[in-house]
Amino acid sequence: MKRIIYLMMLALSFNSCATKDEIVYFYEGKEALKGQRNLLDYEPQIEKNDVLRINVSSSSINEEIVEPFQMKTGGQQAGGGGGQNSSLVGYLVNPDGTINFPVLGEVKVAGLTRTEIQKKLEKEIEVYVKDPIVDVRIMNFRVTVLGEVGSPGRVEVQDGRISMPELIAMSGDITYDGRRENITIIREENGVREIGFIDMTRTDLFNSPYFYLKQNDIVYVEPSYRKVKSAGFFSSYQGIISVGTTIISLYLLINSLSL
Repeated sequence: MKRIIYLMMLALSFNSCATKDEIVYFYEGKEALKGQRNLLDYEPQIEKNDVLRINVSSSSINEEIVEPFQMKTGGQQAGGGGGQNSSLVGYLVNPDGTINFPVLGEVKVAGLTRTEIQKKLEKEIEVYVKDPIVDVRIMNFRVTVLGEVGSPGRVEVQDGRISMPELIAMSGDITYDGRRENITIIREENGVREIGFIDMTRTDLFNSPYFYLKQNDIVYVEPSYRKVKSAGFFSSYQGIISVGTTIISLYLLINSLSL
């Protein structure tokens, strides 16, 4: 009986333990990381319904010369009118991909990066102002994180770019019961919703189109089989009984053959 109990405990310990490659990040092919380069100058493209904060200044001491290019109070706002969250007051990208910019009128911005928009506006404003300086920020850049992370919820991105490892760190890391090898990303591209996957245990994630996240992405970390199985008392209890019954049957069979 002691041998049976020992075998049952051993089987249960193997059943509940996770392997190293299920927990450690970038475990697979660590040697492949050496010399690997990533696209460090990545910038997300502006999309329809994005909200942009655009500030215009000048190297000139007299800032009044750029005042016509600043958004006026009560001007275009996120959502198209008053009563909106004041933190989202900015230039709303219209369905045709344009914004209505002071003096310049409609300016096409969809499909461009922040840097490209800055250069485009500086070139057009330069007709009126010498050496203009334009700063563009995406005000609605946020990513939603669900599932097996320390702090699920919405993550606000301030600097216009965030990678998957950075998001995981900001979300309190993946829990012990989260599947690192099959993280789901739900993304909208040109009005079409697509679903992608990324494996945090492999080094080729650095080349994945989902390594850098885009505004309004949804990231879901699935629970492990161990977590799903332990979610219900009866399912876990049945699993223990099943393992125990199998071990006892094998033990009796071995003893009968030795007689």
